Amino acid sequence: MSSMLPEEGEHLTTGWEDDLPPTDSLVRQAVLAHVSWARALTAAARGTFSEGPSWCAGRGGGSSALLNWAIVTSPPRDWALTVEAISAAYAAGVSAIVISPFPTPDLTSHGLALVGHPPLMSRPTTTDTSASTSLDVREATTEQHLQDAERVLVEGYPMPDMAGLPPGHLYRPDVVAGPTKVFVGYDGDTPVATSAAHSAAGVTVVENVAVLAGARGKGAGAVLTWAATSAWPEQGAVLIASDDGQPVYERLGYQRIERWTCWLRP
Repeated sequence: MSSMLPEEGEHLTTGWEDDLPPTDSLVRQAVLAHVSWARALTAAARGTFSEGPSWCAGRGGGSSALLNWAIVTSPPRDWALTVEAISAAYAAGVSAIVISPFPTPDLTSHGLALVGHPPLMSRPTTTDTSASTSLDVREATTEQHLQDAERVLVEGYPMPDMAGLPPGHLYRPDVVAGPTKVFVGYDGDTPVATSAAHSAAGVTVVENVAVLAGARGKGAGAVLTWAATSAWPEQGAVLIASDDGQPVYERLGYQRIERWTCWLRP
């Protein structure tokens, strides 16, 4: 009987080597796609993006945590060094969201606050959906559409620390110049719901789903989620859900894959 042990010096693939294709696993695709999304948001906001071993950090040019995404991109050998590098990417007083697809130790001693463990959800390729609404759903292709989407996002998400910023601070026209699409749902002429989709690593990242308070409970969130999900119908979609939002996504065919960990750098 041959030994199950690898030969001396043989490399054992972990799934996080730089030269592996994105499709090595669904989780790898999701991580790389979210890194691309963070990079796209940073570029559109005229910010700066930096990377190191096991991490990346986007600085969107504002103090809002939702403009500043940091992602742990592979299991760190040393969590303390990784968190130190991420923190050094942001100036004092600038908040940031730190997302880890991997279980983390307690990082509170490094100045981070635990937000929660949101589920990563995935939906395979398909064009079937039961989502319906009376809203007029449009892809945001003009500056006015993008400003409408941004206003709904700020008020509906909500993003109170962005409420005083001028229109176009987040959704500048060049945000949709690359592999990103933004959608707006209108009730007559009034924008009431929004979503975004970003294509990278062979999957669609669904992000920034928001509905104004007065329009909730009428299917708007599901329809805008579906608009983003089916933006590139030839590929599957992934999203980071809240526990409250899971039932909506499950009705659209999403399944929970695993839970990630979200920290806040206050």
